[in-house]
Amino acid sequence: RILIVTDAWTPQVNGVVRTLQATIAELRTAGHEVEVISPDLFRSIPCPTYGEIRLAFAGRRAVGRRIRAFAPHAIHISTEGPLGLAARRWCLANDFPFTTAYHTRFPEYVAARLPVPAALVWRFIRWFHRPARHIMVATRSLALELAGQGLGQTMMWERGVDHGLFRTDRSPHPAFVDMPRPIQLYVGRVAVEKNIEAFLGTGQPGTKVIVGDGPALADLRARYPEASFLGKMGGEELASAYAGADVFVFPSRTDTFGLVVIEALSCGTPVAA
Repeated sequence: RILIVTDAWTPQVNGVVRTLQATIAELRTAGHEVEVISPDLFRSIPCPTYGEIRLAFAGRRAVGRRIRAFAPHAIHISTEGPLGLAARRWCLANDFPFTTAYHTRFPEYVAARLPVPAALVWRFIRWFHRPARHIMVATRSLALELAGQGLGQTMMWERGVDHGLFRTDRSPHPAFVDMPRPIQLYVGRVAVEKNIEAFLGTGQPGTKVIVGDGPALADLRARYPEASFLGKMGGEELASAYAGADVFVFPSRTDTFGLVVIEALSCGTPVAA
């Protein structure tokens, strides 16, 4: 019985949620029983500056009741939000070992949104993750980065891509038919920490295409009318967008991996990141 505690969950569409969903599906296929403690189980409010993210009103007692009811053999705390903090407190109070994950470069993420020095946020990151038995990371460079912060108990949690969906023989997305080439594609949340302006502000010829939604969408659409904003996509439609682009552009400085990068590569599209 594996319990996963996460502040990032559906209806959010991002790399953390997709990683957890894929992992849970594989764990269940392997015969494990998996339970998720997520914001939809509690009263919550929209996160300031990012309404898609819900912040749950849940303390150690409320989260602890759900932990005890499930009686897990293992607890994984996926995020550093309110639910992650509550589960961490419960685990420490009950001497229950747990793992965490470093999904986002949180110091840079916060600095992109608030006037908070990255060094101050690193203090929080070190405090949050230090008691964890292992800290799951997607790359070896992240393991080295955390080791430099005194967090050496990392464990590799590598990522994969669905080659049955993201493949090179996909027909291009029909929206690309009349677009001037080369088509430069970004896929992901449309938010300030993704550094999309660095992409849209380049003077490259061709067409810049944005696939995704988020709090910065209206502003970027107004400021960059020459770009094409196609909204959210998934499944075969998304795969056709990757396959039809000439280059995939990933300007984010806060992501620890970026599943979209290997999805684009799986469709035969080169990446500028």
